[in-house]
Amino acid sequence: MHYLGLDLGQRHDNSAIAVVERVEYRSAYGGTERGPAIVRYLERIPLGTSYPEVVAHVRELVTSPLLRGRCAVVVDATGVGLPVVEMLRDAQLGCELSAVSLTSGDHESSRQQNGLTWYNVPKKDVFGELLVLLERHDLRIPTKLKETGSLVRELSDIRLTRTETGTARLGADQSGQHDDLAMALALALWKGRKTTPPVFGNFRLV
Repeated sequence: MHYLGLDLGQRHDNSAIAVVERVEYRSAYGGTERGPAIVRYLERIPLGTSYPEVVAHVRELVTSPLLRGRCAVVVDATGVGLPVVEMLRDAQLGCELSAVSLTSGDHESSRQQNGLTWYNVPKKDVFGELLVLLERHDLRIPTKLKETGSLVRELSDIRLTRTETGTARLGADQSGQHDDLAMALALALWKGRKTTPPVFGNFRLV
């Protein structure tokens, strides 16, 4: 199964896409186990690209032979809201679509709205699966991908900080760095965790 994470940028921020494959296999005990997460695609979309162009590009990706009928799309809709999410829905992607609004709270909630599932999720929870996989060496990032270097730099800049009110904040934004690729990857992994069994595997750059 493949999971496409889409971080929608705004005027001064790039939109970014990450596609992750979660490999499942039959265990010796007859159950299903999950192999490492493999990053299959990374893209930072140029500034100035319109949302309709981004939506059309996402549709092109998910209807490709590799992803058609075996992927799920999750989009960070925090800054852009319902209109862009509805554009994705109306594009008839042919796969499950989920929208995420990032919060600074401690609890996740969800609701059905206009034919899709809309989640309110603490940012630290969205990044949680990514951090766990990095800690366990269960994430494989191919060195041949064009944006691998940028992603690795973003991952090295991720910080867990607390505001004056004690609220936990997680991301690269506190150090003045971009985290669009890391966010797209975190979204894909977060969605994969919600729909697949526990992690098994090994980490490496491949």
